[in-house]
Amino acid sequence: MNKYDIVIIGGGPAGLAAAISAKKNGIDRVLILERDKELGGILNQCIHNGFGLHTFQEELTGPEYAERFISQVKELDIDYKLNTMVMEIDREKKVTAMNREDGLFDVQAKAVILAMGCRERARGALNIPGFRPAGIYSAGTAQRLVNMEGYMPGREVVILGSGDIGLIMARRMTLEGAKVKVAAELMPYSGGLKRNIVQCLDDYGIPLKLSHTVIDIKGKERVEGVTLAEVDGKGKPIPGTEEFYSCDTLLLSVGLIPENEISGNMGVEMNPVTSGPKVNESFETNIKGVFACGNVLHVHDLVDFVSQEAAAAGKNAAAYVKKEHTEDGAGREISLIPAEGVRYTVPSTVNAARMDEKLTVRFRVGNVYKNCYVSVYFGEERVIHRKRQVMAPGEMEEVNLSRAQILQYPNLENITVKVEEDETNGSKESDLH
Repeated sequence: MNKYDIVIIGGGPAGLAAAISAKKNGIDRVLILERDKELGGILNQCIHNGFGLHTFQEELTGPEYAERFISQVKELDIDYKLNTMVMEIDREKKVTAMNREDGLFDVQAKAVILAMGCRERARGALNIPGFRPAGIYSAGTAQRLVNMEGYMPGREVVILGSGDIGLIMARRMTLEGAKVKVAAELMPYSGGLKRNIVQCLDDYGIPLKLSHTVIDIKGKERVEGVTLAEVDGKGKPIPGTEEFYSCDTLLLSVGLIPENEISGNMGVEMNPVTSGPKVNESFETNIKGVFACGNVLHVHDLVDFVSQEAAAAGKNAAAYVKKEHTEDGAGREISLIPAEGVRYTVPSTVNAARMDEKLTVRFRVGNVYKNCYVSVYFGEERVIHRKRQVMAPGEMEEVNLSRAQILQYPNLENITVKVEEDETNGSKESDLH
């Protein structure tokens, strides 16, 4: 059986950054397993620009961003296998995979980094009545057809959902000559980045109907049109608000789900909010030596943050292999608790004995908030109180915690991150951001 120090599942932006980081931190035997025919993951079909502003301080397309990392992987002589499907990982970190050249094979790893990315929520999860005609695509499938295969899914388009891929495809289909009639969003707010709403809908005069959904699809062989209706606070269609749009294509952009079948089967503990693994400050799961990063952990809006997280996961996996981590008994596991508007935090726990000087805690809010504060409490004491003009579910937020400050609280058990509407309780405040 082949043996490697670190095996990375997935050769997209997270897997590439994790592999490079592990290699640079002194691990020689690193292997990337990728199921597609090339490295780069989803970036290969994201031909629009806007990538790399944080990482490289310049605007790149998805393939350009991926190429920067792929070339580093090749320069560092990191092993990778393409067209390889990982079937199973056991708790002893034995990876079972399959491809045409090797057949079914096993690789024994000292550490595993999960970087499988995410998948789109399919039509079956939506409960839309009607037949199953041709012309209904997920936004990501349509993106691959247009950008990589050279096919045009349709000419008259309605988009359900306002996730970033759907917004970007509204612009892309328009540029290819299609007529995008409307984008409908079930929630009272958009699920995408503000800049994408402006650049992909507003700039092309495409209306966005919030609190609307598709209640019927017309057509047996091919989509002929869809009926939209406004929904109430419980998501139920309001009678009398129906509008019919003739179209030949319906694109679904209704959310992304971390790709975690392998993780779940091996016993990784999941966060019910993110559908990704629970991790500590080192991006390590409840299974020792198994790390997770990128969209398999929680869905990101910017690939730059994926790369940052993955680099940290690669560095920590390298430390684990080299046994640089402190012993289990050292330090205290402190729980991070999301509250009052904060849906989740990554990581879920933190141990000051293992963390770097600064730890970035990322989270998303559950609603649109204006003129509010992000507050962090160490136990009962508020230590961060930062003003925010606007926060929305489509944009990831972050706060920075410092190791030195956590160590000042030797008996700390909980750190709470919450949204506070206004100035209510005056206590010790400092802004670490």
